[in-house]
Amino acid sequence: MVQRLHKTPGPQHAASMVAAMLLLSAGRCEAPGAEAGDVTFEDTFDGPSGASPDAAAWIFDIGGDGFGNEQLEHNTDRPQNASLDGDGHLVITARREDFDGNNYTSARLTTSSTFAQAYGRFEARIKVPTGQGIWPAFWLLGDNIETVTWPACGEIDILELRGQQPDVVYGSLHGPGYSGAGAINQSFTLPAGETFADDFHVFAVDWEPERIRFFVDDSLYQTVTPATLGSREWVFDHPFRIIINLAVGGNFVGSPDATTVFPASLVVDAVRVTAGSP
Repeated sequence: MVQRLHKTPGPQHAASMVAAMLLLSAGRCEAPGAEAGDVTFEDTFDGPSGASPDAAAWIFDIGGDGFGNEQLEHNTDRPQNASLDGDGHLVITARREDFDGNNYTSARLTTSSTFAQAYGRFEARIKVPTGQGIWPAFWLLGDNIETVTWPACGEIDILELRGQQPDVVYGSLHGPGYSGAGAINQSFTLPAGETFADDFHVFAVDWEPERIRFFVDDSLYQTVTPATLGSREWVFDHPFRIIINLAVGGNFVGSPDATTVFPASLVVDAVRVTAGSP
């Protein structure tokens, strides 16, 4: 059975939740007084069809320079690439089209200036697209990246999927000496005959000071601790921001081919973060 995030009824729920969090800390959605288990960030994407996601929660990363992974898309802030569907979902759509020097468009959303947190449970209920060269991802990036750069800032990939492997998702950690193809990772495979494009699934991490656990639909499939890294540095002890994106091409998936169907859409039902224990 697919675990479902609870969605509070009401079209103003997401906006009011974000507004309430902004009151906790000027300029950032942080809750320094939150107790373990308290919701510190939530968006259920209520709003009219075609509307952009709440700007109080999400910032668009715009550009087409490959984002360090040889991605082929130009990420935009256009509704054609990211908008609400009117039924409580955020839809990120990759399109095959010429745009500012790239042959594909898509979108990448981040909480780079709105929310960052260390520890707790980070989860999202998502339905992914598939196809050669399609790369959906839900991940966390160290909020100090502008000062220490990557991979020293750390990266936690809660969901990555190679579109050509529609029944397998990957959870990974990147840090100094274990980044890129050398990341600490594990995969989760669905039962035979099922794919992650068939239905929504909940992808989550439970993050503690010296332990990060990865889940799909409440099934634990990977646990990483400082001991896992040996002599390499554990860099998961400071706030991280959220990123959700749908890449086209890149060194993890390769380029699309004649079998790849466009437009391809990543559908996000809800994102939630709860506070952990320091």
